[in-house]
Amino acid sequence: VGRFLRDFHGRMPGEVSGPGVIFWVFHVIRDYARTLAARRSRFASDLPRLVGIAAAMEAAQVPLPIVYGHHDLLPANFLEDAAGRLWLIDYEYAGFGTAMFDLAGAASNAGMDAGEAGALLAAYFGHDPDAATLRAFDAMQCASLAREAMWAMVSEIFLAAPGADYDAHARDFLGRLDAALDRYQTSHGKIMP
Repeated sequence: VGRFLRDFHGRMPGEVSGPGVIFWVFHVIRDYARTLAARRSRFASDLPRLVGIAAAMEAAQVPLPIVYGHHDLLPANFLEDAAGRLWLIDYEYAGFGTAMFDLAGAASNAGMDAGEAGALLAAYFGHDPDAATLRAFDAMQCASLAREAMWAMVSEIFLAAPGADYDAHARDFLGRLDAALDRYQTSHGKIMP
């Protein structure tokens, strides 16, 4: 998957046309928080904490080249054809941004352990990542999980898909965020009281 994403990020800018859209997860989180506060979401009491986490995770990022990213790398958005080729579907959030979000999203959404995530990063970068890159990756996993939880919170207000339980989805990802944040703080230092 790491080599696949490296190839995707390298090739896609030459394939897309029209106005360039940027995806910056930290802006998305802040925007979702404003929407949720304005709509008096049942999760309103969680918003200051989520925005605070996002600010700390944004500060942990390292400079990387801008790439064209998918930005919604849930396992269901990867398809493998009969010839063994991987395909990505669902480009709703695609646009220019940092490769770190796709890497962290792929890892956190698939529930990769530290060894699997390290292999993903090594395959993408072509070498083992340094400490600053690992910190940025761990931070971006937290941001990815926060964004997914907040997407569900916003969806609960605006969408009514049959069979969708946005509340349960949000709570699941908040729990996953708490676990990722614990791992982050254990490895990189405390950011939240």
